[in-house]
Amino acid sequence: MVAQPFTVDLNKPLVFQVGHLGEAYNEWVHQPIVSKEGPRFFANSFLEFLTRTKWWVIPTIWLPIVCWFVSKSVQMGLTPRQAALALAGGVFIWTLMEYSLHRFFFHMKTTSYWGNTLHYLIHGCHHKHPMDGLRLVFPPAATAILCVPLWILFKLFTTPSVTPALFGGGLLGYIMYDITHYYLHHGKPSKGISHRLKRYHLNHHFRVQNKGFGITSPLWDTLFGTFLP
Repeated sequence: MVAQPFTVDLNKPLVFQVGHLGEAYNEWVHQPIVSKEGPRFFANSFLEFLTRTKWWVIPTIWLPIVCWFVSKSVQMGLTPRQAALALAGGVFIWTLMEYSLHRFFFHMKTTSYWGNTLHYLIHGCHHKHPMDGLRLVFPPAATAILCVPLWILFKLFTTPSVTPALFGGGLLGYIMYDITHYYLHHGKPSKGISHRLKRYHLNHHFRVQNKGFGITSPLWDTLFGTFLP
């Protein structure tokens, strides 16, 4: 007797269902459902609450922290100009991290139960429900966890006075990324750079999902051969 393929019930919490798709998960998750109504992730209301974040929470929480880090570098001896350069350097480093995370981590292929489940939580849910406005930006608690290895990395390769401003720049780059990403999905630019970025990103969602990994810029797509024409 041939086993029937698993079918996800969209009327029930999704997170602990998607793992059962196995090898069929990758195809399922890249067939978008275009609706502003977000699915339910968990039966538990507290866990469900933790998955939902309004866009304005990101700059409200993280911008003051960026300013604090830059001020620490100045207090430790950097001139304002040097701190500004370190800040800009951090933003630039973030653009490469943004591309790398999106290409190699967010778009990793998974087939196991927990692999599928983790991928859905991190990025798969966004491709399945690209207009879910409460799951477009990263929850602050998750961002704080990911900041730890970034801080350690910057601390290993830079001087003590440069590290805070450089890290603040990386954090500022992340803020710009998350806000830009939200705008590209829910804003309505009619011309200019924002219109081109929106068209570029939506082509990634609805035309060629294995290219066009840059959100704030197609720079690294151009350099690494994943530019989406």
